[in-house]
Amino acid sequence: MEKADKHLHSPFCPHGSKDSLQEYAEKALHNGFSEITFTEHAPLPAGFADPAPAADSSMKASDLEAYFTAVQEVKEAYAGRLKINTGLEVDYIEGFEEETKEILRLAGPYMDDSILSVHFLSISGTYYCMDYSEEEFRKISLLAGSVEQVYSLYYRTLHQSVLADLGPYKPKRLGHITLARKFQKAFPPAFKEEAALESTLELIKKQGMELDFNSAGLRKPMCGETYPPLSIAKRAAQKGIPLVFGSDAHAADDLGAGYAVYERLLGQN
Repeated sequence: MEKADKHLHSPFCPHGSKDSLQEYAEKALHNGFSEITFTEHAPLPAGFADPAPAADSSMKASDLEAYFTAVQEVKEAYAGRLKINTGLEVDYIEGFEEETKEILRLAGPYMDDSILSVHFLSISGTYYCMDYSEEEFRKISLLAGSVEQVYSLYYRTLHQSVLADLGPYKPKRLGHITLARKFQKAFPPAFKEEAALESTLELIKKQGMELDFNSAGLRKPMCGETYPPLSIAKRAAQKGIPLVFGSDAHAADDLGAGYAVYERLLGQN
């Protein structure tokens, strides 16, 4: 099996490192990877104010052309040694479907690969960044009414993202579908969300989408598991949903982190 890491960030990410694209490429070669995808956070849609406390969720729209140019240059520099894909991680934001479709219309022709993710939740008409910090998650839980309500809202929004009409360039892969669990050790939900996840998998299968098997949760002390956890990933595989490994690296050293877990998962199916 060819080794690939298809969820990588870049120096264009305002909340990541400044490691160069070349450093990522060299790390990939050193670790025996034959393919990588840079999936930088797409610019947020017009009219949407970044609700993260540091307002650092994505690259600016003015950086998009420079990002595509930089990836194209490193793609050409490593041709024949490493397959490098140009991509974006696109946020699904309830109520901003048309604006997101416009971003994809402009960026789509330049992309080889992409991911659709949910980071922002709307509570009483105000948006919040769900995975920013423990403190922010606590605040959101209080506003929503409970931790369980945050989970329910997250999965409802995730389902909307799968069904949303975002045009011909809509990403075919759904990102880190259990991101609500990022702070689960600090805020354990009082219920099991298997039913919500089962319905999510059914939607993904029906829409012919792939699933991001994301190892970043293993590096988060309040999470300690992949997104999704192995039990859910196995269910996805049993349903015939393609699982695509992504380290969600925001620094070159994290490229490929957790790949051994993915290999073991594939060996069990």
